[in-house]
Amino acid sequence: MWCAHGTPPRLVVLTVSARRNDLCHDAIVLPYTAYLRVYQPITAFSPRDRRYWEGYAESPDRPKRVNALAAEHTESLGRTIATPPVVAPSDESGDAYLRRVNDRLYVCPWQTRLRSWRAFGEFTESMPRSMVEAFVPAREADRAETGYRQWRDSGALAEPGILSSNWTIPIPWFVAFEPQERCLVLSAGPTRTLLYLTRTALARRRLDHTAAVLRERVGEHAVSSSAEALTEWLATTAHPESLLELDYGDCRTCSVTST
Repeated sequence: MWCAHGTPPRLVVLTVSARRNDLCHDAIVLPYTAYLRVYQPITAFSPRDRRYWEGYAESPDRPKRVNALAAEHTESLGRTIATPPVVAPSDESGDAYLRRVNDRLYVCPWQTRLRSWRAFGEFTESMPRSMVEAFVPAREADRAETGYRQWRDSGALAEPGILSSNWTIPIPWFVAFEPQERCLVLSAGPTRTLLYLTRTALARRRLDHTAAVLRERVGEHAVSSSAEALTEWLATTAHPESLLELDYGDCRTCSVTST
């Protein structure tokens, strides 16, 4: 449906080793859904937001990284199974994924309401209106669409700092990273998890270089629309000093797509 997350049947808690890459920390991932996250440096936020996120980082009550994705997924699932379903929360989430690298704080806000609005928009565009109403009452759908339209009309940033892909991992997502930025995590069971983390500036250079080579050697048609969309997303969303993370679950159940 329109959830900002998948609804997999099980939760896998894994620990990422930081011995070979000091950007890697503890992670919790849900199988079957891949996430691409931009972590903005704390200095990229307004003074008001900076004070909030600095206080949030020190709060003992915030969802810790090892539980954050599970908490986000639980909240989203609760809205989905409510009667009637709630497309998006009334207020934007005050939670975020956090990273510290070289004693510097990086923040990736959940943006649950914005991501839910956008996911529901994609859902409605792919379904006839009658089918949409089979999942969501017309009043709730109208509420969500009105809220999203008013948000866009206000001039607020409409691009989230998190992208997700269910079941498949777009090839352009891998272009942004190099093998040495990969952490392979082995659990006690058969599940394997991969986590990539790099500087966004490096990711953008790699994407631009790959696109340039493809255009020169193959032709304009060789650069996929998803690669162009990813480049544009980073250009409009990511601070020059931000971090980019690719986080996905059970390697055995995810496939790769070139779309």
